[in-house]
Parts: sequence; structure tokens; C-alpha cells
Amino acid sequence: MTSERTRSLLIVEDDLALQKQIKWSLDRFDSVTAHDRESALLQLRKSTPAVVTMDLGLPPDADSVSEGFRLLEQMIAFDPDIKVIVLTGQNDQANALRAVAMGAYDFFAKPFEPELLNLTVERAFRLFELQSENRRLHSLYQPDALSGLMTRDPEVLRICRTIEKVASSNATVMLLGESGTGKEVLARGLHQASPRRAGKFVAINCAAIPENLLESELFGFEKGAFTGAAKMTLGKIETANGGTLMLDEIGDLPFSLQAKLLRFLQERVIERVGGRQEIPVDVRIVCATHQDLNALSKEGRFREDLYYRLAEIVVNIPPLRARVGDAALLAHAFVRRFGQEQNRSSMTLSEDAVRAVELHPWPGNIRELENCIKRATIMAEGSQISCEDLGLKNTALDEVDGSLDLRLIRDNAEKRAIIAALGRVNGNMVKAAELLGVSRPTLYDLMHRLALK
Repeated sequence: MTSERTRSLLIVEDDLALQKQIKWSLDRFDSVTAHDRESALLQLRKSTPAVVTMDLGLPPDADSVSEGFRLLEQMIAFDPDIKVIVLTGQNDQANALRAVAMGAYDFFAKPFEPELLNLTVERAFRLFELQSENRRLHSLYQPDALSGLMTRDPEVLRICRTIEKVASSNATVMLLGESGTGKEVLARGLHQASPRRAGKFVAINCAAIPENLLESELFGFEKGAFTGAAKMTLGKIETANGGTLMLDEIGDLPFSLQAKLLRFLQERVIERVGGRQEIPVDVRIVCATHQDLNALSKEGRFREDLYYRLAEIVVNIPPLRARVGDAALLAHAFVRRFGQEQNRSSMTLSEDAVRAVELHPWPGNIRELENCIKRATIMAEGSQISCEDLGLKNTALDEVDGSLDLRLIRDNAEKRAIIAALGRVNGNMVKAAELLGVSRPTLYDLMHRLALK
């Protein structure tokens, strides 16, 4: 918990004598003051207080509550988690209740008891801190089903939380991303986090099977359906009954099969090739592609009705080059894995190799990085992999941030620097602190404030 002296309290009161009295009675807190709506909004942006005490009657018309309610609305819009304690007159309960209905934390009638106001402010701070800690812990939480996915990137962690949310439903999920970004890992994680985890996870690559065989692979066939069909064979859809079916590279599904797949998605029954019996199948569909299905549907190469049936939940997976710190993090993990496989468990990455990994654009994403590290662990002469062993060139990537909010820019820059430093030194906190030029306690404080694990 933060100390009381460092917790910011905003006191909004146009009566300067009363303002001074309130500040004096709440002297255990770090207070800033404002006397009207404009100065209150300025202090709100400057000090970002957790708790506010405010009078509803503010200039230019102190006898009216319109300016106070307008300020209350603006403060809650600025920070929905802020705790506003409204100070009202003895006979002004209607406006006090209206303020609470608008989102105020509590109200006090003037004149107030300092001890009770202190207690209420303390409770407001405690609630704000508990909610902040809960959000921080939730942002760090990664479901066990996705524990095999290594990442520190905030966007990928957000995707993990999305996968966790939709796992309990039967909604069809579409995973969009470049080749090698981990679409199948996420699909398997979705299956493991779902009530269907006891069933099978079946994956089929629609681009890897010839068109004349794909129908029988998906829907199965009856004995004698075609030459060579010596026995009845279940298709992938039927095999995944009670589980999850992943249709990889769904954009390459032949147009002739799209109508049959659409009928299955609508009716949840299939007919095997050469058969006439409708067979009900209970299966969760997850599809993946690197193509723009929306554009393909407009070009007439992908059925629009099938696209909308598949796109109930769409998850866009960022490429490796867009994930802060993940390239170095994964590189260290691959070195450990392949080093053990090659009986070279002492193998590590040199500093120039880590830097090259960070700067390389990785057009083949995680798959390219994995192959690169595997080759280097086999070919490296010593126990340390150099930039030359990786065969990479140092090519920096420019980053552009259009935000003009200085606090947001600073927080984002600090977050990127900490994640990159931890990735470079393989999670060693002492080395990361040295690299960042701060003490280890300072690094822990920064990570706590920025919700980094």
C-alpha cells in the first residue's frame, strides 16, 4: 500500500476559509485545492488525485448546483475510478442522492465532523487502492491453458484474456495473423480453457490438402463412395465431436466446399461423402488465416455469409516485430530448449546477438526465430551464440507514437524500456536494473506502478 502522505486528495471549495479548514482537518493526506470548475479540472490532470471532496455550489453561480454537477460529470468521465465525496447543505439530500446516482462515492452534510470526514476519505482511498491492485493483478493473470505462450507484450496479454473470456462459450473464433505468429498455440489454449478440454483438439490445414481430397478429409466417406474407399472413415469434423476443430488457412478453402461448411455451421449436421444420413456433430470451430477474408468476400472468392458465420469473435494477433521485448524473451527460451536437446545446456546468447534479435524484423515471426536459434545452437563453435552465428544484420526499426499526453508517453516509454531490458537479460532483475541505470527497488516500484510482472 502507498503511504498516506503520497496519496493525492483534491479539495474543491469556493469558500477559501472553509477550504483552509477542510485542508487542515485532512492534513494527514497530501492535498491540493481548487476554487472553481476550471481550476479543479486543471488539478485533476496535474495531480491525478484518487479522492476528491467537493462542494456542488461553485462559481460563477454559487447558489446553483449546475456547475458542481457539470464538474462531477467531467471528473468521472476523466477517471471512472475516482472517489468523489460531495459536501452539501443540511437540507440538500435530493442533490446529494443525485450526485451518488451520477457516480459520487459518498456525501456529507455541512457542517461536518472532521473525524467522520477523515474516516470516509480513508475508506475511499482504501477502496481506490484495492481496485487498482485488483486491476494490476488481473492484467498480469494468464490462464493455465495459455501458460505455454511466452510473452510480456501488453497486447498479446490482452489477447490471452480475450481467449479466456470466450473459452466458456461456443462462439466460433477467427484468429487473424501472419504465418508463424502462434495461431495454433492460441487455438489449443482456447480448447484447454474451455469446457470441451476433455474432448479432442483436431487441426486441419485447408491449404495443405488437395481440393479433391479435402471434402472426404473434412466430412469423412462411406465404404464404396469412390475407388479405394474400402471402409467407412470418419472425417475431421466428426472426429472432433465433443471437442474443438481448428480450420487452419480457412481462406484457402475451395469455394465448392464453402457452402457445405456453411450448412454444417448452421445445422450442426454433416453427411459423409457417398452417404445420405444426416449425422449430428457437436464441435467448437476455431479458424485461422493470414488472409483478409473480408476483402476476399468482396472479390467473390470467399462466401460473405460464411465469413460472417465464422467471424463471431475475431482476434488479431500482432506479428513478432510489433511485440515489445518478446523476440529476446523467446530467443533465450529457444536457446535453453535447443541447448538441452543438443547436450549444450551451457549455451547462451551474447549481447550483440540479443541486440540483433531485438532489431531484426522477423518476417517469418516466431517460426523464423525458432529455426534461426535452432540452427545457431547446432552450428556455434563455443558456448556463446554470437551475432554472426545467427546470421542477422543490425537494422533498427523506427517507432512512432502519435500521443501528446506527456504522462502517457513517459509511462509507455518506461514500460517498453523495462520490458526490453528484461528480455535482453533473460529476466535477471539485477542486470535489468543496471542496464536501466536504476536501483533494484526502484525497478520493482516502476514495475508495480506500470502493472508489469
